[in-house]
Amino acid sequence: MKKGNIIGIVVAAVLIVVAVILVSRYIRRSTPTILQGTVECTTYKASSKIAGRIDDMKVEEGQHVEKGELLYTLSTPELDAKLMQAEAARSAAQALDQKALTGARSQQKEAALNLWQKAQAGRELAQKTYDRVKRLYDQGVVPAQKLDEAEANLQAMTATEKAAKAQYDLVDDGSSKEDKAAAAAQVLRAQGAVTEVESYLSDAMVYSPVTGEISTVIAEQGELVGTGYPVVAILDLQDMWVTFNIKETLLPQIHMGTRMIGYVPALDKEVEFTVTYIAPQADFATWAATRTQGGFDIRTFTVKAKPVTCVEYMRPGMSVLVDWSRIE
Repeated sequence: MKKGNIIGIVVAAVLIVVAVILVSRYIRRSTPTILQGTVECTTYKASSKIAGRIDDMKVEEGQHVEKGELLYTLSTPELDAKLMQAEAARSAAQALDQKALTGARSQQKEAALNLWQKAQAGRELAQKTYDRVKRLYDQGVVPAQKLDEAEANLQAMTATEKAAKAQYDLVDDGSSKEDKAAAAAQVLRAQGAVTEVESYLSDAMVYSPVTGEISTVIAEQGELVGTGYPVVAILDLQDMWVTFNIKETLLPQIHMGTRMIGYVPALDKEVEFTVTYIAPQADFATWAATRTQGGFDIRTFTVKAKPVTCVEYMRPGMSVLVDWSRIE
C-alpha cells in the first residue's frame, strides 16, 4: 500500500474519533436533566372512638366539605342503655346525698323525742320511789332488800333516759360529716360515669376535621364499623406539595429554600416551588453497578417542594417536570 494512502486512512480515522467525541459531548450537554415529581396533599381519615352501625352517611365522594361539617352518624343502642344506667345511679347518689344533708324526717325526730320524754318520766318516778323507800327504810318499816330494788330501778331508768337522750341528739343532728362527705363523693363518681358515657355518645356524630374534598367513602350506610376505623378520607387541597426522588449525585445542589420552576403538563403552565423538606436518609437505588470495580449504586433521596403561591386547579397525582439547569 502506498504511503500516501496510509496517511489518508490514519487522518480519516482520527477525524472520525474526534467527530464522535464532539458529537457525544454535544448530545450530553444539550440534553437537559429533567426531574419528575408528583403532587401530593395532606389526607385526613375521619373515624370514631366507638364502634357502631352507620346510621346516616351525609357525604359522598368528590363533595366539598367545610371544617366542622357533619360527615356521618353512628347508631349506638348499647351506649344509650349505659347512659340510662349511669343517670339512674346518679339520681340514687343525689338522693342519698340529700338525705345526709337534710337529716332525719320530722316523724323520726318526734318519735325519738317521745322516747326521751318517756324515759325522763320513768327516771323521775324511779327517783320518787327510791326517796320514799329510803325514808321508810330509815324508819325501819321496810327491809334493805326493798331499798336495793328501788336503787337498782333508779339506776336502770337513769341509764335508759341517757340512752334515749343520746338517740334523740343523733336523730336531731343528722348524719356525721364523714357520712356527708361519702355521700357527696358518691354523687361525683356517678356524675363522672354520666359524663363519660355522654362523651362517647357525642363521638357517634363524626365531623370533618378540616375544609377539603371527600376522596374516599370506605364504609356505606348500614355497615358496622369498629373503633378507630377510617370511614371517610378527606383531602386538604390547601396543603399541597410535590415529591421528587433525586439521585445523591445531584443532592449537593439542593438545600432548604431552593427555588425551582416546575412545568405542570395537566395545567400547561409553569409554577414556582420552594424546597421545604430533604430526607435525612436515602430510600432506594436508582442505578445499580454492573461491574465490581469502579462502580457503585446511586441512592435516591426524597425532596419535597411547596408552591410559592396557591395554584388553581392543581390536584394530587398531577406530574411536575423540573429542568435541573433552571434550579436556583
